[in-house]
Parts: sequence; C-alpha cells; structure tokens
Amino acid sequence: MPLNIIRNDITRVAADAIVNTANPYVAVGRGVDSAIYGAAGWEELLKERGKIGRMRPGHAAATPAFALDARYIIHTVGPAWRDGSHGELETLANCYRESLRIAGELHCESVAFPLISTGTYGFPKDKALQIAVSEISAFLFSHEMTVYLVVYDKEAFVISGKAFSDIQSFIDEADIVPPPVRDQKGSYKPERRREERRSYDMDLCAANYASEPVYESLDEFDIIEESAFLAENDLKEILNQPGESFQEMLFRIIDRKGMTDPEVYHKANIDRKLFSKIRSFKKYTPSKKTVLALAVALELNLDETVDLLQHAGLALNPSNRFDLIVGYCIAHKIYNVHVINTYLFDYDEPLLVG
Repeated sequence: MPLNIIRNDITRVAADAIVNTANPYVAVGRGVDSAIYGAAGWEELLKERGKIGRMRPGHAAATPAFALDARYIIHTVGPAWRDGSHGELETLANCYRESLRIAGELHCESVAFPLISTGTYGFPKDKALQIAVSEISAFLFSHEMTVYLVVYDKEAFVISGKAFSDIQSFIDEADIVPPPVRDQKGSYKPERRREERRSYDMDLCAANYASEPVYESLDEFDIIEESAFLAENDLKEILNQPGESFQEMLFRIIDRKGMTDPEVYHKANIDRKLFSKIRSFKKYTPSKKTVLALAVALELNLDETVDLLQHAGLALNPSNRFDLIVGYCIAHKIYNVHVINTYLFDYDEPLLVG
C-alpha cells in the first residue's frame, strides 16, 4: 500500500529512509531524535549530523542510517507549537514536503515518518495528523513510493472533530439485525422484525426437513414437471449469456468518469502492480478492501458501491464495524482513502487495500 499507518517503534521499521524529528542544532534532542541516535549509533550519526550544521524549522537533510534497517535518515526540524498563528501549520507541512522530496531524489522506494512535532514541541496531534495525511497523499498522487506513518502508541494517535464523533454515534446506533421491511406506506415496522425473522427461520427449517412432495393429481405433477423443464432451459440461457463481470463494470465506470489508470490507483491507494493485475486477469478476485478503495477513488455513491461489490461477489455487512465506517464515509462523500484509513486505524480496523 502506498500510504500505510502502522503502530510500531520507528527505529524498528524497515524502510529505505527513516525520518527523524531533529534538533535544529548539532545536538541530540529528546523523543524520536534520541531513539534514532541510540539505534543508529551515537558517535557516527552525530559526526554526520555535524556536517549539516544548524537547520531551520521546515528544512530537511539526509545522512547515512548506520545501524538502522534503512539506507538513510532524513532529518527535519519541526515547528514548536505556539497558537497556530505563527506559521506552524505551513512549517510542519514543509517538513513533510522537503523530506519526501529528498527521499525521491535518493531514489527511495519506501520512507517511514513519525508524527512530526507532536512530542516535546507540543503540536496538537489531530492537526499534525491532518497535515501529514494531506501532504503525503498529495505527494503519492504523482510519485511511486511506499510511505509509512508510524505511531508509537494509541495515545499518540488522536482524531477529533465532528466527523469522528458522527462515526462513533453511527456505529453505536447501528442495528445488527437485518434491516426492517417497510409497509405499503413506506413506514418502517420495527416491531415486526423478530416475528418476520422467526417466521422465515421456521419456514426454512420446514423446507429443509420436508419429505417428498405429495401431488393432489397427475395434472398437478405434469404442470410442475413442465415448469421445472422451462426453468432449466431459462437457466441454460442465462448461463450462456452471463452478465457484466466485476472487471467489465469497473473499467466501464473508469471510462465513463474519464479517469486514467494512474489517477485511479493513486486515489485508491493501490499499488500499480495490483491494479495491473486487476486489468490483465479477467478472473482476478479482488478483496472487499480493494473494491471499496476503488469505489472511493471513483467517488461512487452507496448504491453504486453496493452494486460494484455484488459484481465481485461481495456485500456490505451491517453488523461489521469496518463496513459501517467505510459505508458512513461513502454516504457522507468522504472520498479520500487516506482520511478513511485514519478512522479505521483509530478503531483498530484493517485499512483499505492493506
């Protein structure tokens, strides 16, 4: 996945480049900076850092990674939070832009970021997360790279705001039994749910344990046999003229939207090789996460999403929290896969694509 949010110690992440929240001076700071120096090797790393000299907030520079499971350490100086009106937001955004630019120049295929400035510099975590996701997703729209946003613990990852509270309310109020049937006037009859479900279950049991059918007359038997014969012929005709496949429907929608393949797989946060496999192999069976990521990238509404899932032999489950969160986002036109993934990550649910 091009952007993956993971919970780990950044010094243990295997990537071509590890981003360090550096001290502006040639000195070892606290938090992530101290941990990276400890894992890479204090003396060697500090000597290389000395060649860079003093760094200004928002700037970035690279050194070898030494003992880390990486080729480079990209050092960037984040802003100290004051009140948000002193350029902190733009400075933090520039930390991500400059770090990603350097990673690209170094031909890195993967890079791991911490949530910059959220430790001793006191940058609000929710604002820092929004900036990180926005800058990384913008970069990935035109670059091929795998980016890890590394969160050390649950407390370090905070989502706030109306969208999150609305999702929580939606999950809390979600009905895990099958949806009610409307009456002729279009009104729901919730009191009939259990009765209808019990009736359905009893009918199913009766069908399963039914004995051989008893016919009232030979005419009735002939009618049934004729109906069975016609049904069999209809089935053969249906099988000889199969409906639209998942791939056919997907690429028909892409053409209708006027989108290119790169636009789709970048927006869907899908690896180019995976998308190529979907296009090349007609019998490729996608996962639900992949189909939903594509639905988000194509900005399908909920009915269109359900239809695309059905063509892949899948469905949304109203009792599944992952499905509820993604369904909520689509219904409310939240069409940024990376934003949806932040919600899923906070609820310890698998991310789209994965």
